[in-house]
Amino acid sequence: MKARDCIRKEYSAIFLFLAVAVLILVLRNMEVLEVRTWFYQFQHEVNSTIIVPRVSTVPDVHRGFCTFQPLSPNDALEERLLLDSIAWPGTSLLPAPLSLEKTSDPAHSSFTILPGRGGRTVGHPKKSGGDFLLARLHNPKFGAGVVGQVVDHLNGSYSAVFPLPWEGDAQVEVTLVHPSEAIPVLNRLNSEQPDRLYFKSLFRSGSISETSICNVCLRPTQPLCNYTDLRTGEPWFCYKPKKLSCDARINHAMGKYEQTFRANEDKLFQRGVNLKVFIRASGPNIVTMLPKMKEVKSSSMKSGPSGYYYQGVWRALGGTTVRQFDNSAIIQCLKGKGVYMYGDSTVRQFFEYLNAALPDLKEFDLHSPKKAGPYISLDYANNILLMSRFHGPPIRIVPVSTSELRYIANEIDGLVGGTNTVVIFGIWAHFGTFPMEIYIRRLQNIRRAVARLLDRAPGTVVIIRTGNAKVLSLSVSLTNSDWHSLQCNKVLRAVFKGLNVHLIDAWEMVFAHQLPHDLHPPSPIIKNMINVILSYVCPQKGD
Repeated sequence: MKARDCIRKEYSAIFLFLAVAVLILVLRNMEVLEVRTWFYQFQHEVNSTIIVPRVSTVPDVHRGFCTFQPLSPNDALEERLLLDSIAWPGTSLLPAPLSLEKTSDPAHSSFTILPGRGGRTVGHPKKSGGDFLLARLHNPKFGAGVVGQVVDHLNGSYSAVFPLPWEGDAQVEVTLVHPSEAIPVLNRLNSEQPDRLYFKSLFRSGSISETSICNVCLRPTQPLCNYTDLRTGEPWFCYKPKKLSCDARINHAMGKYEQTFRANEDKLFQRGVNLKVFIRASGPNIVTMLPKMKEVKSSSMKSGPSGYYYQGVWRALGGTTVRQFDNSAIIQCLKGKGVYMYGDSTVRQFFEYLNAALPDLKEFDLHSPKKAGPYISLDYANNILLMSRFHGPPIRIVPVSTSELRYIANEIDGLVGGTNTVVIFGIWAHFGTFPMEIYIRRLQNIRRAVARLLDRAPGTVVIIRTGNAKVLSLSVSLTNSDWHSLQCNKVLRAVFKGLNVHLIDAWEMVFAHQLPHDLHPPSPIIKNMINVILSYVCPQKGD
């Protein structure tokens, strides 16, 4: 334990140094706009202190009925470091009962463009951080937008720093996604009630059929069928049917979700009140960017946004240049290639887009359930293969045969790979009700498979899609919140850091765009994502 603690402290020191160094680099080497946000409570002042990000030492309740295979020492250390790195300020459990009057009040909070002072308002200043804020700079007339980096000062105020990548006017937009008091609720539900969204399977033998509840974690109230994957160790269980054997399971389907709240907790997720609410400006919210300001060097953007929109087109800030591909260019890029897509429905969108854009692609009827797949399309003349398959459970889709439940790691292990092979995957949207350990372990398995693929076939192009923001309601917030998606993105980037893979930053590409947030981004955003994908597959000379 002492050795692990030393290693953990060493990593923490490295992370702290890098964070500070990057901040200094950004501020010194690029033209920026800084915005400061002040938060107020509804009524009474609360005694609170600055909360330092940390992981709670309270034992995880979910481990009482979640079965995890033991990790190797390296994987266990990585898991702990990842959990430490994404710890959110103020994630300790809220005192009971929750007082709504002491929670963040976006209606009486404000932001100002620095240099300047906060506007006068009614309310009591917050003295702690932890609110989930998003910031954007945009100009609908130019079809322009870029995300800002939000810094939590842990005292009720926040800064957002933006690059200024285009010339002309831009509007600053600050959004409160969740107040700080909502985050512990999301954490608690995922820890104490990871089975609140359940799944089901049909069991059948002859004329006898039964339906049983299934999940990653099931409370041991009755005998279980263990469907843990033998190769990856990914856990999955169903309650054993009363009359049939575990071998009689024939499908997987979505069930329902049920959760219990403590007093007033559901009031923390109210549309128009404290759920994805715009914060007003205390003064002007428009800035004008001069020609000298729009020059942004890629070397200075390593810790900043990955790109921005201008005239509706996504432009990278550093790295591979994003090219624009019409249908003929798509065909030339993919000629002779197999494109294998794995993940959730947000990855299936890539298959659907390409399938519709390329007239010579012919989709085979595999009699797959709609929205579940798998799907295969071929262009014989140009020797192009497209394949799309859903990731393994947990998956919230229509009933699908158990024979079609495949884990991404196993599918990647089945590929030969090579310069004519493109692998695209994204996995995030179906993990919003589970402890982060489950997601981390899934990514660790996929990473091992990707590393094996790149080892035997270094020319393989591997592209990973991140999660994105979406329309939030009470139910969506509790099962697939933007906060959890952001946490998944942080883990994803850390797990695959150092491997020869590429990222589609769907988080920024959705948030920076002028169209509303959507779990399934609309066609203009998907088109830009396809351009990013193809730019990785067929980079221009010099990249």
